[in-house]
Amino acid sequence: MAGRTDRIEARVDTQRAERIRRAAELSHQSVSTFVIDAAAEKAEDVILAHRETVVPADFFDELLAALDRPPVVVPALAKGAKRARKIVTPR
Repeated sequence: MAGRTDRIEARVDTQRAERIRRAAELSHQSVSTFVIDAAAEKAEDVILAHRETVVPADFFDELLAALDRPPVVVPALAKGAKRARKIVTPR
């Protein structure tokens, strides 16, 4: 295990501090370990929640079907996409 080198500090109101101390005691952990474990667990939950997008099955099936269909070419859009554009750089 890597050595502990980073420090995180927080100011907490008395009531929260007492609850955290009590929960740490009930968990047979130091307050520091309890807070670090709780924060790390919450961090993992938040990261996981932002890593995936959950959609209903019918939406997902429609998305896959749309990806399997050949692209629709709109002539005016295709022509516009091929046209050269003048690039203007601000001074």
